[in-house]
Amino acid sequence: MAERGKETMTNLKRYVKLTMALGIILLLAIPFCLLALTDISHGESDVSLEWNVVRVSAAVFIFFIGSTLFTLRRVLAQLTLTEQD
Repeated sequence: MAERGKETMTNLKRYVKLTMALGIILLLAIPFCLLALTDISHGESDVSLEWNVVRVSAAVFIFFIGSTLFTLRRVLAQLTLTEQD
């Protein structure tokens, strides 16, 4: 049983690190997204690259939210298990 708890904590740490990495990537992506949206709003002639930047930023944002919710659910489950012991 202790081995399973250790494996669960290792997985939980991995999820937390993944969520933190996605958060850092998102913090780096936000300024690029804002710059791209500024170019789009100014009516540049070819904005396909800017739209791709916005799409990638949105995908990172969605993955970050999903990862955060998933990780928080796992943390809550682990805390509930710990309280029962």
